[in-house]
Amino acid sequence: MTGAEKPELGYEAARDELVDVVRRLEAGGVTLEESLQLWERGEELARICQEWLDGARRRLEAAAAPAEADAGGDD
Repeated sequence: MTGAEKPELGYEAARDELVDVVRRLEAGGVTLEESLQLWERGEELARICQEWLDGARRRLEAAAAPAEADAGGDD
């Protein structure tokens, strides 16, 4: 199943799961195969979080652009 076939996690859910993955990796006690699966899941969760943060940054920049243009026009 690809990411396009299932809904993406929300930022908070992805972040919380990523924290759990990191804790499990740091705690050890898992097999090499489990560690690799956790690492891969962590990479995917980090990508999801970054996409949410990039989207939020774009929205903030878009919202700030008209205000900056208005403020700069009265000098």
